[in-house]
Amino acid sequence: MNQEGTQDALLKQALDVIRPWVKEEHNPQPNRLDVVIGREDLLAVVEALKNARWGYLSAITGLDRPSTPPPESVENQEGTIEVLYHFCEKDKVLTLRVSVPYNDASLPSICNILPSATLFERELSEMFGISIIGTPDPSRLLLPDSWPSGVYPLRKSFSGFSEVTEAQK
Repeated sequence: MNQEGTQDALLKQALDVIRPWVKEEHNPQPNRLDVVIGREDLLAVVEALKNARWGYLSAITGLDRPSTPPPESVENQEGTIEVLYHFCEKDKVLTLRVSVPYNDASLPSICNILPSATLFERELSEMFGISIIGTPDPSRLLLPDSWPSGVYPLRKSFSGFSEVTEAQK
């Protein structure tokens, strides 16, 4: 089998392992496979990949997808946050795509399956406001303890702080 055939086989192997939970699949590039799964299936999919010894978790990232047009106030915002779990095997990347609505922005922790996910989950929580259920360490990672509750710097609604406090003058 040539190298290209082996590479295709790696992504096919990953897809075969997780196919029962896949709602959609896309190949944005020859060496990438993106699959959409439900939040309720996240733990089963990660467990299946681990049991199959397919790849390693390289990152967890978030994409804010607010409703269009944007509402007048942050309290009335609708939209979703798409969470991307990137797994790599050689030069292949499998991305699990899970969407959660703003009004129920929570996901189960995958740390019981992959302990190395803790830093990614903590970043996701404080930067996007995703509640990670069952995470072993919910403490802040990047933002200071004095950071205001409910303010998430990587959400598109974040526009910085408009008022200068007396201490900063």
